Amino acid sequence: MLTAAPFPPTRPRNRPRIVAPSLGIADGPAASVFRVAAAGGPISRDTARRAVDSSVVTVNRQVSAMLSAGLLRERPDLVASGGVGRPRVPFEVNHEPYLTVGVHIGAVVTSVIASDLRGKILGAVEIPTPTGKAESVLAAVTGSARGFVARWRRRRPLWVGVALGGRVDPETGVVDHPRLGWQAAPVGDIVGAGFGLPVSVAAHVEAMAAAELLLTPQRADGADVRGGGLYFYVRETVGLAMTLDGRVHTPSTGPGSIAHLPTGSDAKCGCGATGCLEATVSDRGVLLAAQRAGILPVGGSLPPVSMLYRSARSGSAGAQTILTERARVLGRTVAMLRDLFNPDRVILGGQAFTDYPEGVPHVSRALSQASRMTSADTRITGFGDRVQEHAAGVVSLSSLYSDPLAAMRKAVAGAR
Repeated sequence: MLTAAPFPPTRPRNRPRIVAPSLGIADGPAASVFRVAAAGGPISRDTARRAVDSSVVTVNRQVSAMLSAGLLRERPDLVASGGVGRPRVPFEVNHEPYLTVGVHIGAVVTSVIASDLRGKILGAVEIPTPTGKAESVLAAVTGSARGFVARWRRRRPLWVGVALGGRVDPETGVVDHPRLGWQAAPVGDIVGAGFGLPVSVAAHVEAMAAAELLLTPQRADGADVRGGGLYFYVRETVGLAMTLDGRVHTPSTGPGSIAHLPTGSDAKCGCGATGCLEATVSDRGVLLAAQRAGILPVGGSLPPVSMLYRSARSGSAGAQTILTERARVLGRTVAMLRDLFNPDRVILGGQAFTDYPEGVPHVSRALSQASRMTSADTRITGFGDRVQEHAAGVVSLSSLYSDPLAAMRKAVAGAR
């Protein structure tokens, strides 16, 4: 039987605190109260009690503990005047003093995100992903991220989260990323040491699926996010993640790959085969197809995919044909995966869907024609073209959402 090779140990004596992310909805009392406060605060204790289906004593105990830890704050200014009896002071997440740092390392572009504790993005910046050895790339990305985060002088960074492709060991923060040429790259060590903060590292498509669970409006009561789901992602790479009962499935050997699913196209893949999914539907894949068709000039580096979108919108029949065919391939692929797993819902994310919405009707039509399953809720992500940012943000927040009090203790200890 073939098994994946284990990651080599990477444990320097003074390594930063690397914490495996918790990519799902936690049911502990502190996590439940914190989650409803993040989703809908300011709220009263009675509202929180009903939302988390717990006793008044339990909710009061958790609120008091998180007030003492600085995670929550009360809002006496919102108490109605003239009320009879003891005033019910609303509380909310104490979001203004803190931030978390998210880094999404893409094959072409790297995003750096500052988020508050409610998951709201305070600011984001994109930089070209540097080339070279993993250590030098990670050092450069960390330096850029630190410079960006320094803009929020009045906020204290608590945690760093890194989302990227490849095979991730969340316990050690070590990553194999064939697309970037990385093998056993010490992502957690370098990024964590650069910030002096606890760090979590996750596969990016799994992180995107977690963002749908934790950062959507339904997260307060778990509606529409429990059960089973598929998250299908396409931009420069393709990926798939599964969610089961409100948690992202994270195999111990890393996420599986759908990059080489056959599509029947004539696109040549780096693996030596023809018609692999990623080579067909990725941004690079459609740009190369446009060059072969004479729609885009040949030579030099590939242009941004937005140039192909502009050509299609300006009336280029050739560009429209290429993008329509990509949409049809995507629809047929989603149909196959939906029929295979029979999930309760399917989320489609990535700029292949959100940056060219003209292709979505073709995706929908091909999906309907090819699928035998009609019950699954299938929709485009609500995060639009910011899926990578929210993925990195949720990795930086996952420990706080899983166990707020323990995470706060680790954050304070890690910053000393």
